[in-house]
Amino acid sequence: MSSQIAIQKVSQPKPKPNQAELGFGHFFTDHMFIMDYTAGQGWHDPRIVPYGPIEVEPSVMVFHYGQATFEGLKAYNTVDGRILLFRPYANAERLNVSNERLCIPPIDPNFTVEAIKSLVEFEKNWIPAGEGNSLYIRPFVIATDPYLGVKPADTYKFFIVLSPVGAYYPEGINPVKIYVESNYVRAVKGGLGFTKTAGNYAASLKAQEEAKEKGFTQVLWLDGIEKKYIEEVGTMNVFFKIDGEVVTPSLEGSILAGITRDSTIKLLKSWNVPVNERRISIEELYVAHDQGKLEEAFGTGTAAVISPIGELNYNGRTISINGGKTGDLSSKIYHTITGIQNGSVADTFNWTVEVK
Repeated sequence: MSSQIAIQKVSQPKPKPNQAELGFGHFFTDHMFIMDYTAGQGWHDPRIVPYGPIEVEPSVMVFHYGQATFEGLKAYNTVDGRILLFRPYANAERLNVSNERLCIPPIDPNFTVEAIKSLVEFEKNWIPAGEGNSLYIRPFVIATDPYLGVKPADTYKFFIVLSPVGAYYPEGINPVKIYVESNYVRAVKGGLGFTKTAGNYAASLKAQEEAKEKGFTQVLWLDGIEKKYIEEVGTMNVFFKIDGEVVTPSLEGSILAGITRDSTIKLLKSWNVPVNERRISIEELYVAHDQGKLEEAFGTGTAAVISPIGELNYNGRTISINGGKTGDLSSKIYHTITGIQNGSVADTFNWTVEVK
């Protein structure tokens, strides 16, 4: 695979969006990255081109059989004028975990990071200023064979698009209300739950829609077999502080190995906070609440970083966590990770990668 990235500049740059109205995922930069895969040739022709529609045949396999993987990470302006990526090699390696499960050829992680850095450097003027703002990076792969037949494709395209963003949830660092899903099933061990693939998110939409109609921000999924063990929130891994110990569901093949999840666990251990990765049932959580031992709950993910959970509703019973307020530990984790990301907190873990 050639590492020489060709560049085609846009003829007319777009106006930048108002930073106060960014939201999440609404705006896209002037350029994107594309690379092709052909069986027998491998990955080839990496290039940065103007952002815009892609032309494919209606029969391309991604539309019919769902061979699609993606990642999500961010670029940040630092207080001293640098541009930092947060753990991009972890994202590149996790993309290959998803690729392997969906029979998509792997991409050299070092080249993936090189491509991300090149595109971010080229579009650095799109990184928004302001607290909590960043440039969201979406690498993704799709199958492109024009063929109606169930098999792994022989051709693929790897894209990277960039989006200037604000807070993922309107609540920001304020606690969100979560609906515990007891009807629908998202994933089971042996399936695709541990990957970042389009089908996982399609499977969650119906429950998410119904939860929003009831006034909840997100859905907390239970396991797909017994429907009793906590797995993850739709866009986040989840943590609970119970009687001084932080508990998070263990990785058993049906939930995503979140990079912010891993960062949170490493931080907690460095602070000598007890942390336990294990199975935890929704009943155990409600008992802990009744006993006054459920101290905090929060989600972790690239988009929101840390999102405190102030309320859970399970089978019609609502519980308030920490009085519906952001807990001290949730706040400490949030400010530490975002501080590392924007360069205001020392990166003792060597998590950040500087763009040129």
